[in-house]
Amino acid sequence: MNSVLNPSIIIKDFHKISYKRAWDIQLKHQAYLMEIKLANRLLDAPSKHQITPNYLLFCEHNPVYTLGKNGKIQNVLLNEEELAKKGIEFYHIERGGDVTYHGPGQLTVYPILDLENFFTDLHLYLRKLENVVKKVIAHYGIKGELIEGLTGVWIIDHDKPNSRPRKIAAMGVKCSRWITLHGFALNINNDLNYFKEIIPCNIPDKEVTSIQKETNQKIDLEETKLLICNAFLEEFGAVRV
Repeated sequence: MNSVLNPSIIIKDFHKISYKRAWDIQLKHQAYLMEIKLANRLLDAPSKHQITPNYLLFCEHNPVYTLGKNGKIQNVLLNEEELAKKGIEFYHIERGGDVTYHGPGQLTVYPILDLENFFTDLHLYLRKLENVVKKVIAHYGIKGELIEGLTGVWIIDHDKPNSRPRKIAAMGVKCSRWITLHGFALNINNDLNYFKEIIPCNIPDKEVTSIQKETNQKIDLEETKLLICNAFLEEFGAVRV
């Protein structure tokens, strides 16, 4: 456990960036935190321990499908040649969850946190990420809900019994030595047709939506980034530096 807790979060916005580049950046930040934590273990005096920083990374990706470590490749409905023809990248990665899509108009948010600065509970961490999304979309008049047994945030029309729940935000995380990787993707103005080429999160009987589709208006991404920052800081009791 850290002897000196650090509730501050460094915000970085990479705007449009390739998935591979963002992945490398995540791993670089994770390695830096790991280095600090391992060095602290070798010090007898807690007063000499160095604090571990926390990061919140924002970006938009080029069109890409990512498949979690336990995901099923058959949930990607295009072969390698078809993916190349459509200009869609593909990566099999170490996060939890199945297949999802990232692309322009969607905000992908990567918290690189040392959870020992906040709490050591991965289940609570996921619930707080979901709460962040729910607070953000509430600003646009959208009620986000959870579905037992499934991650992410959903829109459910309870007054339409035959309608299918619609996912507005996907989540997938990995945690090593309480340092988090990956995060969540919030659909804002992105082209939802890309989701037709996969079975998102291995859930064939659900739909995918976006803030733009639900509100029928183009959304200012910079405004949404600020809303996410504020909701994140509130949920984690953190401060921005």
